[in-house]
Amino acid sequence: MSNRRPGLPGVGGRPSNALKKMIQVKARADISLNGGGMWNPIASAPFGRNLELAVIDEDGLHALVFPCRKVQEGWRDAVTGVRVDIRPTHWRDWEAENRQAGSLPAPA
Repeated sequence: MSNRRPGLPGVGGRPSNALKKMIQVKARADISLNGGGMWNPIASAPFGRNLELAVIDEDGLHALVFPCRKVQEGWRDAVTGVRVDIRPTHWRDWEAENRQAGSLPAPA
C-alpha cells in the first residue's frame, strides 16, 4: 500500500519543488508586494490593458519589468508589440513605479 496522497505529484505523497513554488505563488496572490496593487490569478487577466505579470523561472519568482498586454495568441510587450513567450502565474495593473519592482521576495 502506497502512502502517496492523490493529486500531489512528488515522492511519497510530498509535493514536488515545482508544485511547492506554484502553491507559494498562489498563496502570495492575495497580498501586496513592492508597494503595488494586489496580484490576481492569471486566469482572470483582462484583454486590452497594460499589465504587470509574475512568472516562475529557474531562479524563482519574478515580476516582469515591462508591461504586457493579453492578446488572443498569448502575450505581447505593451510598448513594442513584440510577442513574449511566457507562462505567467499572476497579474496586476501596470503602474510606472512597478518598472523597478524586479524579483518578488522569497516566500516566508
